[in-house]
Amino acid sequence: MTQLTLLRAAEYPRMPWKNGGGSTEEIARDAGEGLEGFGWRLSIADIAESGGFSAFAGYQRIITVLQGAGMTLNIDGKDSEPLLPSDPFAFSGGSAVTCTLLDGPIRDFNLIYSPSLYRARLQWIDVMHPQRFFSSAEVFVVFSAAEQMAANIGEHPPQLLEKHDCLQLDNTAGSLLEVVLYAPRASRVGVIELSRI
Repeated sequence: MTQLTLLRAAEYPRMPWKNGGGSTEEIARDAGEGLEGFGWRLSIADIAESGGFSAFAGYQRIITVLQGAGMTLNIDGKDSEPLLPSDPFAFSGGSAVTCTLLDGPIRDFNLIYSPSLYRARLQWIDVMHPQRFFSSAEVFVVFSAAEQMAANIGEHPPQLLEKHDCLQLDNTAGSLLEVVLYAPRASRVGVIELSRI
C-alpha cells in the first residue's frame, strides 16, 4: 500500500532560518516541528545576500541553486567551485558554512537528512521525452523545476505539477514501483529517494 501526496508551492509554510538570517519555505519532512526532531526535510531558501548558513550538526545537506546566477560556499575554511543552477552539492550540516553570491539574490533547493536514520539520493533528471525508471525507496519525491510536468507513479493516476510543486509517495513496504515523468518541453526534475537504515 502506498500513499501519494501532491504538495503545492503556493501552500508551503515559511519559517525563519535557524540563525535568524533569512527565511525558508518548507516543502516536506518526516517528523518534528520547527527546526527540531526531523530525520529528513526538503525546503526552498531565498538568499538575498552573502552570509552564514545555519548549522545542523549530525545531518547531511545537499543544496542546489534553482534561480539566480549562483554562489560559492566556504566550508570549514575551504572554498567550493562556483555552484550554478542545477548543480547539486553535498556537505556536512555541522560544518561552518558561508556563501558568496555570484551576481545577486538566489533561490536554492535543500535536502537535509540524518545519515544515521536514512540513506538518501538526490538527482536532477533532464526530461526531454518520457523518462521511465523504477524505485523501491520508502519515500520518493518528485520536485518540479518545470513550468508544467506530469508524473505517474505505481498504480496511482498521473499527477500534474507546476513550478516548484512536489509529489511525495510514501512506500512503507519498499515495493518496486514504476515511475514515468513527462514534460511538454525540455525540463529539469528533481528526484529524491529516502529509505530508513
